[in-house]
Amino acid sequence: MSATVKHWQDPVNLILGVWLGVSPWAFSYAMEAAPTWNAVMAGALIAALALFELIKVAAWEEWASVAIGAWLVASPWILGFAGVTAAMGNAVLVGLVVAVLALWALGTDKSIGGWWTPAT
Repeated sequence: MSATVKHWQDPVNLILGVWLGVSPWAFSYAMEAAPTWNAVMAGALIAALALFELIKVAAWEEWASVAIGAWLVASPWILGFAGVTAAMGNAVLVGLVVAVLALWALGTDKSIGGWWTPAT
Protein backbone atom coordinates (compact mmCIF):
# COMPACT_ATOMS: atom_id res chain seq x y z
CA MET A 1 0.00 0.00 0.00
CA SER A 2 1.42 3.36 -0.93
CA ALA A 3 0.31 6.76 0.23
CA THR A 4 -0.04 9.36 -2.48
CA VAL A 5 -0.89 13.02 -2.27
CA LYS A 6 -3.65 13.97 -4.70
CA HIS A 7 -2.94 17.72 -4.64
CA TRP A 8 0.52 19.16 -4.11
CA GLN A 9 -1.24 22.27 -2.78
CA ASP A 10 -2.40 20.50 0.39
CA PRO A 11 1.04 19.85 1.93
CA VAL A 12 1.97 23.44 1.08
CA ASN A 13 -1.13 24.70 2.90
CA LEU A 14 -0.24 22.46 5.84
CA ILE A 15 3.17 24.12 6.04
CA LEU A 16 1.57 27.57 5.70
CA GLY A 17 -0.86 26.77 8.52
CA VAL A 18 1.96 25.70 10.83
CA TRP A 19 3.98 28.76 9.83
CA LEU A 20 1.06 31.07 10.53
CA GLY A 21 0.63 29.53 13.98
CA VAL A 22 4.25 30.20 14.98
CA SER A 23 4.69 33.48 13.12
CA PRO A 24 3.76 35.77 16.06
CA TRP A 25 6.88 34.53 17.85
CA ALA A 26 9.02 34.46 14.70
CA PHE A 27 8.10 38.08 13.90
CA SER A 28 7.99 39.20 17.55
CA TYR A 29 4.40 40.44 17.70
CA ALA A 30 3.19 37.80 20.17
CA MET A 31 2.47 40.51 22.75
CA GLU A 32 -0.25 41.89 20.46
CA ALA A 33 -3.39 39.89 21.33
CA ALA A 34 -5.53 40.32 18.19
CA PRO A 35 -2.96 39.42 15.55
CA THR A 36 -1.55 36.60 17.67
CA TRP A 37 -4.90 34.92 18.28
CA ASN A 38 -5.85 35.46 14.65
CA ALA A 39 -2.64 33.83 13.43
CA VAL A 40 -2.80 30.91 15.86
CA MET A 41 -6.47 30.13 15.26
CA ALA A 42 -6.39 30.57 11.48
CA GLY A 43 -3.12 28.64 11.28
CA ALA A 44 -4.61 25.74 13.25
CA LEU A 45 -7.69 25.69 11.00
CA ILE A 46 -5.62 25.81 7.81
CA ALA A 47 -3.34 23.01 9.05
CA ALA A 48 -6.29 20.86 10.15
CA LEU A 49 -8.06 21.31 6.83
CA ALA A 50 -4.87 20.47 4.95
CA LEU A 51 -4.50 17.28 6.99
CA PHE A 52 -8.08 16.29 6.16
CA GLU A 53 -7.39 17.09 2.50
CA LEU A 54 -4.37 14.77 2.56
CA ILE A 55 -6.63 11.93 3.77
CA LYS A 56 -9.71 12.49 1.61
CA VAL A 57 -10.22 15.37 -0.77
CA ALA A 58 -13.58 17.12 -0.66
CA ALA A 59 -14.74 20.38 -2.17
CA TRP A 60 -15.97 21.74 1.19
CA GLU A 61 -12.43 21.51 2.62
CA GLU A 62 -11.01 23.53 -0.24
CA TRP A 63 -13.82 26.10 -0.03
CA ALA A 64 -13.20 26.40 3.72
CA SER A 65 -9.53 27.10 2.97
CA VAL A 66 -10.59 29.79 0.49
CA ALA A 67 -12.81 31.36 3.16
CA ILE A 68 -10.05 31.33 5.78
CA GLY A 69 -7.64 32.81 3.25
CA ALA A 70 -10.12 35.60 2.49
CA TRP A 71 -10.58 36.19 6.23
CA LEU A 72 -6.81 36.49 6.68
CA VAL A 73 -6.60 39.08 3.91
CA ALA A 74 -9.34 41.21 5.52
CA SER A 75 -8.56 40.52 9.19
CA PRO A 76 -5.92 43.21 9.81
CA TRP A 77 -8.50 45.90 9.11
CA ILE A 78 -11.45 44.12 10.70
CA LEU A 79 -9.54 43.33 13.91
CA GLY A 80 -7.60 46.60 13.89
CA PHE A 81 -4.01 45.41 13.63
CA ALA A 82 -3.15 46.88 10.22
CA GLY A 83 -0.59 49.08 12.02
CA VAL A 84 1.38 46.01 13.13
CA THR A 85 3.25 45.73 9.84
CA ALA A 86 4.70 42.23 10.26
CA ALA A 87 1.38 40.76 11.37
CA MET A 88 -0.57 42.52 8.65
CA GLY A 89 1.84 41.55 5.88
CA ASN A 90 2.03 37.96 7.03
CA ALA A 91 -1.75 37.59 7.33
CA VAL A 92 -2.37 39.08 3.89
CA LEU A 93 0.38 37.10 2.15
CA VAL A 94 -0.46 33.76 3.77
CA GLY A 95 -4.18 34.36 3.20
CA LEU A 96 -3.66 35.06 -0.49
CA VAL A 97 -1.45 32.01 -1.00
CA VAL A 98 -3.79 29.66 0.91
CA ALA A 99 -6.84 30.90 -1.02
CA VAL A 100 -5.11 30.70 -4.41
CA LEU A 101 -3.79 27.19 -3.74
CA ALA A 102 -7.23 25.99 -2.63
CA LEU A 103 -8.87 27.54 -5.70
CA TRP A 104 -6.19 25.93 -7.86
CA ALA A 105 -6.99 22.51 -6.39
CA LEU A 106 -10.71 23.11 -6.87
CA GLY A 107 -10.23 24.24 -10.43
CA THR A 108 -8.00 21.41 -11.56
CA ASP A 109 -9.56 18.38 -9.85
CA LYS A 110 -12.57 17.10 -11.78
CA SER A 111 -13.85 15.17 -8.76
CA ILE A 112 -14.43 18.38 -6.75
CA GLY A 113 -14.95 21.06 -9.38
CA GLY A 114 -12.48 21.05 -12.21
CA TRP A 115 -13.54 24.13 -14.13
CA TRP A 116 -9.93 24.71 -15.34
CA THR A 117 -9.43 21.25 -16.74
CA PRO A 118 -9.89 20.69 -20.44
CA ALA A 119 -12.82 18.51 -21.49
CA THR A 120 -11.83 14.96 -22.42
